[in-house]
Amino acid sequence: MFEGLDLKNMGKMMEQMQEKATQMQEQSKSVQLTAKGGGGMIEVTANGAGEIIDMTIDDALLSDKASLQLLLISTVNDVCKMVEDNKKSQAMGMFGGMNPFGGNA
Repeated sequence: MFEGLDLKNMGKMMEQMQEKATQMQEQSKSVQLTAKGGGGMIEVTANGAGEIIDMTIDDALLSDKASLQLLLISTVNDVCKMVEDNKKSQAMGMFGGMNPFGGNA
């Protein structure tokens, strides 16, 4: 069952994975993801770490509290999903060159 597993290289691979994870965390703050809602009336930008860093709201929405709330919730949820998808994509890329069972991926 484990005949192809190369245990000698496992420690080295774990170190490489930790280094890549640290690099990804640092790089994620420079990534900017933007979602738009209400036909562009609301725009929310988050960094790759999931922190909201900017928000633009069209003045026309300021007099309609209910619509503003719905559009904000929807747009923030959209940008949060974009952040999660970006994290998953980076994680898959991190494992791309590593094969714990020996040989090349």
